[in-house]
Amino acid sequence: MYKIVRKHVFNPTETLFEIEAPEIAKKAQPGQFVILRGDENAERIPLTVGGYDREKGTVTVIFQIVGASTFKLNQLNEGDSLHDFVGPLGRPTEITGEKVCVVGGGLGCAIAYPIAKAFHDAGKDVTSIAGFRTKDLVILADEFEANSTKFIPCSDDGTYGRKGVVTGPLEELLKNGEKFDKVITIGPVIMMKFVTEVCKKYNVPECVCSMNPIMIDGTGMCGCCRLTVGGQTKFACVDGPDFDAYEVDFNEAMNRGRFYKAFEKKAYEEAKCNLLKKEGK
Repeated sequence: MYKIVRKHVFNPTETLFEIEAPEIAKKAQPGQFVILRGDENAERIPLTVGGYDREKGTVTVIFQIVGASTFKLNQLNEGDSLHDFVGPLGRPTEITGEKVCVVGGGLGCAIAYPIAKAFHDAGKDVTSIAGFRTKDLVILADEFEANSTKFIPCSDDGTYGRKGVVTGPLEELLKNGEKFDKVITIGPVIMMKFVTEVCKKYNVPECVCSMNPIMIDGTGMCGCCRLTVGGQTKFACVDGPDFDAYEVDFNEAMNRGRFYKAFEKKAYEEAKCNLLKKEGK
C-alpha cells in the first residue's frame, strides 16, 4: 500500500498528493508518469510525475477531477493509502539545449513545472509561460518563478498575469528576435497544436509536446494510447509521452480524446450522487 503523506487542494477541481513510494522515487525523472488505483475496484489512472524527493522516498502527483475515478480518488486524505502505484513509466524528457521555452496550460503546468526545474537545475536558460483560464485555477506559480530565468503567467480572462492565451507571449518573444533551441509544450491538445504552429512559423529548431491520450496498461499492449507521429503509429506509454510536435497528428489525437466525454460525465454524476446518498445528503 502507498500512503498519502500530504494532500493539498489547489482549487475545487485540482488536487496534489505526495505519495510514499521509495522505489519509484529513486528512479523517477521529469516527463515520466505513474499509474495508480485508489482501491482494488478502481480503474487505472495515469498521472505524470509532478515531483519526487529521493531522500524522503516520496513522489508527487497532481490530478484534475474530471470523472468518477478522479472524483473518488479525491475523497482520500492524508494517512490513507492507494491500492496500486506503478512506475516510473515512459521516457524521461531529454534535458538538451542551452536556451529553452517551456509552455504549460492548465493542469499541464503540473507536468511543465518539473521539466522547467530540471532544465534550470542543469544551468540552462529557461523561459516558462504558464496559462490558466482564470486566477482561481492557478497552480505552481511560485515554483515556476523560482525555477525560471523568465516567467510569463497569463490567463484567458486577464485575472492573472497577462490577458490571453500562451501563444501570445510566445509569438511576441519569437517575433522580437528571441532564439530558443527548443520549445516544450504541455497542456490541452488544441493548445499544443497552436504552440507548434507558432514554432513552425518562426523556425524554432525543435518543438516537443507531451501527449496524454487515453491509456490503460502503460506497457504498449492495449494500444489505447496510440498516436500518429510522422505517419507512423506510436504508443504514448512506451514511445513517449514526449514526441516531436512537428510530426504529431493533433487533429486525430483531439478526435480520439473526445470518445468518452459523455460517458465520463455520466459516471462522474453517478459517483457524486452515490457519495451524497451515503452521507445522507
